[in-house]
Amino acid sequence: MTAAPEPPTQWHRVLTLLADISLFIGTREVWTQAATHRPAVAMVISVCYASILVCGVLALVVRGRRALARVDLCVLLTGLTLALCAFVLFHRGSDESVLTAQAARELVAGHGVYGHPWPWLFGSNGIALTPTVTGGYDYTYGYPPLAPLLTAPLLWLGHGGVPAIAMSTGAMLVGTVVLWWLLPAPWRSAATMACLGFSMIPMYGRLGYPAILALALMVPVVVRWPRIGRGGRLGPAGVAQAACLGAACAAQQLPWFLAPFLLAGIYAVRRGELGAREAGLVMLRLAGVAATVWLLINTYFVVSQPVAWLKGIALPLIQGAVLHGQGLMGVSLYLTDGSDRLDWYGYASLLLLAGLLALFVLFVRRLGPAATVLPWLAFYLATRSQDGYYLMMTPLWLAAAVTAPTAEFAGAWQPFADRLGGPHRRPARIAAVVLLLSPALASAALAATGSPPLRMKVTALRHDARTLSRLTLRVTNSEDRALTPHFTLTRGQGMYPYFSVLRGPATLAAHTTAVYELRPPGGTYALPHRHQRVRLRVFTASPQTLSSTYITLPTA
Repeated sequence: MTAAPEPPTQWHRVLTLLADISLFIGTREVWTQAATHRPAVAMVISVCYASILVCGVLALVVRGRRALARVDLCVLLTGLTLALCAFVLFHRGSDESVLTAQAARELVAGHGVYGHPWPWLFGSNGIALTPTVTGGYDYTYGYPPLAPLLTAPLLWLGHGGVPAIAMSTGAMLVGTVVLWWLLPAPWRSAATMACLGFSMIPMYGRLGYPAILALALMVPVVVRWPRIGRGGRLGPAGVAQAACLGAACAAQQLPWFLAPFLLAGIYAVRRGELGAREAGLVMLRLAGVAATVWLLINTYFVVSQPVAWLKGIALPLIQGAVLHGQGLMGVSLYLTDGSDRLDWYGYASLLLLAGLLALFVLFVRRLGPAATVLPWLAFYLATRSQDGYYLMMTPLWLAAAVTAPTAEFAGAWQPFADRLGGPHRRPARIAAVVLLLSPALASAALAATGSPPLRMKVTALRHDARTLSRLTLRVTNSEDRALTPHFTLTRGQGMYPYFSVLRGPATLAAHTTAVYELRPPGGTYALPHRHQRVRLRVFTASPQTLSSTYITLPTA
């Protein structure tokens, strides 16, 4: 008599069902576009709808674990198919995709990739610009070189950012499959849900972000990462994980922030198992393999453009981009009239990252499972704190949650364990947290409580029924230092291109007043609707400051 199949747990059924349901998110929008422009793709999406419905039924009624595992596979294949359909329809891209594709074209042509501006890629085609506090825009490639290297073989796919979008979308799909395969069978549908179901990661893949390539490379690194070097040997799997870490750091800068936490955690776990010397040797081998792979990918650029390459891969950290995002900087951008201490947001972000890393080392047995989440807290205090920095790496949160639980860190080494674990451990731990995080919080408070250094008043307008052509201001510098102002108008969270200064000093001396006449880019600025509020913003670069005020313009 054949034994009955072992029934799956109820939470496995629920997880499969949730992953299946998550595929509905965003699918109707894709189908609507396909029905209008590509009926064949619309029919494929309709089949995917049928698959979602059938999988929903099967997730609740199949009797065996193997049968439910097959349902998990069907949900994954449905999600992959929907992601490909969305790629076929939406591949316009973004500034990151067009820059990556252009870098690949320059590389194939034998030209330099770094330090060369490509302004023609932006503007009238709707590709967003990255404005800086210097009054200009960033037109150069500012990421490590792996993404252009992998995009170069795909240039035949088309113009614009399409090759880079294909590369990042392909990386996303491969990363999803790898994560699905590496997770324990009952958890695999969680990979489908995190990577494909909420429409977040596929969207960034279709925008051509190099960070998606970095994400895909980090997946095998993060899965069971506390076991790297177990027994004092990396082994083939550990070497492969180290190589993927080096390649991820050569794809985009976000892994740079995660790597120290992983390395510190691996050292702590191995030291608890093997002792200080053997743990150090494991770390040297791990870091050596990662650094070798990173250097091999970068070698051509180091040799051909050493200074431009170094500035290029550090560009997001030094470019001086204007405030943008959903973090604390919103206090200065939206709630107040600006700050004369914007630089302190950057200091706060770095101090928070250092403080979190120190806390991670001190309390690795408790914080170890959160290694893949902690680094992104630092971006909340940065001048550029857009949510992409948080959510693009969320599949790594899942990978660590499933494969790096608290039990993996039970025997990890912790410095000052006696002082922080004695009878007075609670006040000692609170004191450590306060000591390590206070510098970051103080810096953030300094930035948020700064006052705008410039006072502005509109004195004249030139306009017709629909557009503004001239704007005249009286500007007073209340600071003890000279400032070089750059002017723009904003509605909501976006930023309009900088206005040209027709009259007025380039640098406004301390405690002086001057009259500025401004012209909108392109000669005209569309007047707002009746209920729109317009804000005049003025940025300066040295020091970084922001001064804002609401102004009244004629309505169209």
